[in-house]
Amino acid sequence: MMVVPFAAMHLIAIFGAWHVGFRWEWLAVAIGFFYLRMFGITAGYHRYFSHRSFETSRWFAFVLAFLGSSAAQKGVIWWAGHHRDHHKYSDQTEDIHSPVQKGFWQSHVGWILGAEYDGVKWHNMKDFAQYPEIRFIQNYWLITPVSWGVLFFYIGGWPLLVWGLFVSTVALYHATFTINSLSHVFGKRRYKTTDTSRNNWMLALLTMGEGWHNNHHYYQASVRQGFYWWEIDMSYMILKVLSWFGIVWNLKVPPERVLNQNRYTADELAAWRQDSVLTAPAIPAPVEAN
Repeated sequence: MMVVPFAAMHLIAIFGAWHVGFRWEWLAVAIGFFYLRMFGITAGYHRYFSHRSFETSRWFAFVLAFLGSSAAQKGVIWWAGHHRDHHKYSDQTEDIHSPVQKGFWQSHVGWILGAEYDGVKWHNMKDFAQYPEIRFIQNYWLITPVSWGVLFFYIGGWPLLVWGLFVSTVALYHATFTINSLSHVFGKRRYKTTDTSRNNWMLALLTMGEGWHNNHHYYQASVRQGFYWWEIDMSYMILKVLSWFGIVWNLKVPPERVLNQNRYTADELAAWRQDSVLTAPAIPAPVEAN
């Protein structure tokens, strides 16, 4: 159960930052560590372990799992196993972080704090659970944020620990959690899906591309969630560069024919926006699921 440590993280971030003061270099470290671990969550936990939208070696898979677990959002098998269920039951009663079914609080933080969700869905993750190094980082994920904390304290004492770890982690929590809570409430819909997912450019910038959520729910297998050049997706851009060096490969993207199917017309969107009920129309979409 994470309620006590989660609350403690927030208190230390707020009162610790007030106590140690502010320096631009501390803020720079906090922002840098924020985006390093955001990549671990978006490219690692989400696009690789949850959706297998690209391929990589076992050593780099472990690097992604290490970076993701540094975000203190539990282990990679726990996270990805629950996320696969999110897509299987999106916005249905079985979806543990649907704002439609359970409201803002549950969709934002309740799903990761509730003791009833502590169980690891090993049956959903047989493809990765077979690797001992992934099982290890799942079972001992807490080692990674603690190790970073020790490093920050050794380099810069309490100020760097507070800003580099606590402030950065709290900001990372709420940035990533907005994709559950806000990307199903605020934004625009391009594709007809059976859930309430929306594209939100502000959340996409904050989360390195995860805010193109309607795109993602429409075609889950795509490593590229910003389908068009103007939809900035930093996680995909970094993975694309890594592919030039052979670190990752087989980056899956949606075919042109898929991009042009199941789109809303202007009249359909206008009618849908006038509906006061937060429910998406039950129209099947060609979603490629795991």
